[in-house]
Amino acid sequence: MDTVLTCLRAAAEPTRLRLLLLCARAELTVSDLTQILGQSQPRVSRHLKLMCDAGLLERFREGAWAFYRRAARGDAAVIAEALAAMVPVDDPELALDLERLNQVKRARAESADAYFTAAAGDWARIRAMHIDEAEVERALITSMSPRDDARPIADLLDLGTGTGRLIELFGPSVERAIGIDASRAMLAVARAAIERAGLNHCSVRQGDVYQLPFPGESFDAVTLHQVLHFLDDPAAVLQEAARVLRPGGRLIAVDFAPHTLEELREVHAHRRLGLRDSDMRGWLARAGLTPAAPQHLKGHPLTVVVWAATRPFAASPARPTTPTATLAEFAL
Repeated sequence: MDTVLTCLRAAAEPTRLRLLLLCARAELTVSDLTQILGQSQPRVSRHLKLMCDAGLLERFREGAWAFYRRAARGDAAVIAEALAAMVPVDDPELALDLERLNQVKRARAESADAYFTAAAGDWARIRAMHIDEAEVERALITSMSPRDDARPIADLLDLGTGTGRLIELFGPSVERAIGIDASRAMLAVARAAIERAGLNHCSVRQGDVYQLPFPGESFDAVTLHQVLHFLDDPAAVLQEAARVLRPGGRLIAVDFAPHTLEELREVHAHRRLGLRDSDMRGWLARAGLTPAAPQHLKGHPLTVVVWAATRPFAASPARPTTPTATLAEFAL
């Protein structure tokens, strides 16, 4: 009852209810919200703090920015969803807010497209060296398909999400998907793609793949698409990915087989010229995961490999965990 009353008090004010409705449709900064509502930044910030304290909204930092979105887990999240659904979409004030929200989204998409266009030439050259992405995605879908020895996938984590393509691919079939990337520019591209796809239950975060901001056993699946070859210590990242996997959860990694293209190291900042199956098997096993047979998708001159592994139901990752909070508590 205390949670219900706290949430109702927090939302029972016109501006705060408008904020809740907007943050149910997109991840927004204080600057975005002041632009949409036409109110001062201190006033909007006070309202946002009150709603975050009540658990109706989540706040997360991305460099110097802070983004807000409707809470995704916990009792307060259920109340937030119910309150948002009660407001008629043809309400004149809400209609105007949503029109301005669409303007913010269009500006984001244009900025993301400009960045993507500038980088597209380099990416196109690399893609031309290996098998078509559509075939890679088909292999990923096969690896993520339901299996008797794995749990159903409700919560997905995509490490090094880049353009957010895997969230676009799997987002429609999961309850929640989160992408992590260190680059704010790439996060802007991914956020625009997710918004265009209407995946309001999916989000992206700036973060460190070596130290994920989630408690143990938070996700049913973790993906790493063309990420490991950029890293100094892939084994440590696989350990961290295993830590946040629930028992029966799956890890899927896509990367290049060993090659000799020094250009990718010198021009495109690849730390490793591909990864060996033997190394991946060892790293996955030391992380407490059970590897499956890898899939080799031959291209010229680069071969793409899909490695899959499962966290056993009765085992824990090699790296110790401290599960002091449930996922619902973390969300609050």
